Amino acid sequence: MRTFTKPFTQQEPLSEEVIARAVEVMRTGRLTRYNTLEGETSDAAMLEQEFADYLGVRYCLACASGGYALHIALKAIGLEQGAPVLCNGFTLSPVPGAIHNAGGRPVLVEIDDNLKLDATDLAAKADESGAKTLMLSHMRGHICDMDAVMEVCEERGITVIEDCAHTMGARWKGRMSGTFGKVACFSTQTYKHLNSGEGGLLTTQDAQVMARAVVHSGSYMLYDRHLAVPDAEVFAEIRLETPNYSGRMDNLRAAILRGQLKHLDENCRRWNVLYGTLEQGLCKIPDVRVPERPQHEEYVGSSIQFSLEGANEHTMHAFIGECGRRGVEVKWFGADEPAGFTSRFDSWRYIAGVAELPETRRILRTLCDMRIPLTFNEDDCRQIASVIREAVEALRVSS
Repeated sequence: MRTFTKPFTQQEPLSEEVIARAVEVMRTGRLTRYNTLEGETSDAAMLEQEFADYLGVRYCLACASGGYALHIALKAIGLEQGAPVLCNGFTLSPVPGAIHNAGGRPVLVEIDDNLKLDATDLAAKADESGAKTLMLSHMRGHICDMDAVMEVCEERGITVIEDCAHTMGARWKGRMSGTFGKVACFSTQTYKHLNSGEGGLLTTQDAQVMARAVVHSGSYMLYDRHLAVPDAEVFAEIRLETPNYSGRMDNLRAAILRGQLKHLDENCRRWNVLYGTLEQGLCKIPDVRVPERPQHEEYVGSSIQFSLEGANEHTMHAFIGECGRRGVEVKWFGADEPAGFTSRFDSWRYIAGVAELPETRRILRTLCDMRIPLTFNEDDCRQIASVIREAVEALRVSS
């Protein structure tokens, strides 16, 4: 029996440059972002400016987590208590969790066979609910047809917040993911494209939104120590009207991220090489379908999804178990019970009156997910595809 021995959760070690800067910060003892000497700029402030420059936007805020960034993005755009917020029916649980945390009511939207938000259902759900906000997840790195989605939203006056946890460095028609909506939120949790253990980044071109987000994050009256923020006069009234939710990023995590940002585009290229190798192998396996990637999507393949076509619940459990015994860690988003980071929309029971999503349920029923850490190489990816092929064949024999 062919097996695979490398762990799917092992990330690359931090570079010596990153470690050296982190040690330097620790030696100062000044870990919180506002503990600076006269004339000194914090690593958190420099990270914000550098990421804003990378994305090509005016403003950036470093947060304690991606989920926290989503929460204060909703608060910063002025979401009212109980207001409906559209979001993908297929996403990770912190997304509807952030909507709930901000006082909103999640309204779930169908996805299509390629795991992207369905623009037709988006329009229907927007008209039915009257929602004026969309929290758009580029779930597992799949960017939807942004032209179609933005057209639906612009026609209805819907404010878009992009959840770019899985698309940092990706593009649609050459335009960076995170530059379509009014606000974008990124994650720097361990399994994302930049790794600080936990962390998040919020970006926008809107001065009022950024000023509110900065005060929400816990700046007190120290917003002048940021770089990628509006001028002081924008804060004049906002600083007195906006509650402090205290979710700042510290200097240590910012220092860890700054060195990684320099190599982000190269790492995106490396991920896509591995993704392409895995995709090629999986596409040769009968009954295995990999989502199609549209021409205009420049993705970052840090994970891969595939469907085991025609499988039922029993077959899916058997397949996941068989892969696990052979050392390949496959996750399943369609299980009745949440497991690890995977959960289906109907398990979010705090959503009042959650609608049935027949298309999303059908797609998730056979949908598998697999991380692609940069500690893998192309030979590893070919071996993983072979293990999956043998697991599929073993199921056919046993049935």
